Amino acid sequence: MKTTSQPGPDTTVRKKHAAKDWHREEIKCAIRLKGYSIAALSRAHGLAGGTLANALMRPWPKGEKIIAHAIGIEPEEIWPTRYEMRRKTGQKSTKGNNREV
Repeated sequence: MKTTSQPGPDTTVRKKHAAKDWHREEIKCAIRLKGYSIAALSRAHGLAGGTLANALMRPWPKGEKIIAHAIGIEPEEIWPTRYEMRRKTGQKSTKGNNREV
């Protein structure tokens, strides 16, 4: 009897159509794979060591851009629900943090 195996879940590949935000540990892992830590990345951008950790827990466009560019992708790929919400509400940024990264 011939059996066919079904492919199991592949957590290393993100599907483009999946509108689910990355887990913060996935983000931290991706940053580590690029040779940084959250603290080192924060300091490299003139911020206090734990500042970028805020973007992992709550929306902060400036921090999201720094993290995404360090990983090599757009912030919308990491946090699709945040950016979908911003598109729906017409929000461009929060609290004047719209400076270039």
